[in-house]
Amino acid sequence: MAKMIECKSCSKEIASNAKSCPGCGAKNKKPFYKRGWFIVLAFFVIVGALSGGGGDSTTTDSGAAGTGQEISQNQNTEADAPVEAKVEADVPTEYKSALRKAKTYSDTMSMSKAGLYGQLTSEYGEKFTAEAAQYAIDNVQADWKENALKKAKTYQESMAMSPSAVYDQLTSDAGEKFTQEEAQYAIDNLE
Repeated sequence: MAKMIECKSCSKEIASNAKSCPGCGAKNKKPFYKRGWFIVLAFFVIVGALSGGGGDSTTTDSGAAGTGQEISQNQNTEADAPVEAKVEADVPTEYKSALRKAKTYSDTMSMSKAGLYGQLTSEYGEKFTAEAAQYAIDNVQADWKENALKKAKTYQESMAMSPSAVYDQLTSDAGEKFTQEEAQYAIDNLE
C-alpha cells in the first residue's frame, strides 16, 4: 500500500506516488531539493568549492631539506605569472580552441604540420579560420620527425609497406604531407 500524503493545493489525502491529485488535478511533484539533478548539482558545487579553495601551492617531496633551487624556481614563476596570464588573456578563444585541437591531433594521430593545418581549416574538418589554425601550428608542442616515424611504423606494421612506399605516402600531398626531411628521418629510424 502506498504512503499517503496531503495534496499541496486542496489538502486532500493522496498516494505519495500519484502524479496528480484526483480531486483538484494539481501535479504532485517532489520538491526541487529532493530531485536527482539537484543532488548531483549540489555535489559538484561542493566538490568544486573544496578543491578550488586551496590556492596555488607548489611543494616538492624530495625527502631532503632541499637545495634552494626549488625556492628560486617558485619565485621566478610567481614573478612571471602576471605577464603570462596577460598574454594568455589576449589570445582569442578560437585560437586557444584550435591549439587544443592541434595538440589532440598531433598526440593521437601523429599528423604532419601541413596535414594538421589542413585538418584545422578544412570545411570537412574543424573549420577554424586560417589565422587560428596558423596560431595553433606555431604554438603546438610537436616533434614532427617523431610524428613521421610513428606514422611510418603504422604503415609498415599494419599495411606491410616497403620503406620506399612508406616514404612516398609520408610525403604525398594526397597522403600525410610530411616534409622530405621528416619522412627521411622516419625511414632511417624504422626497424
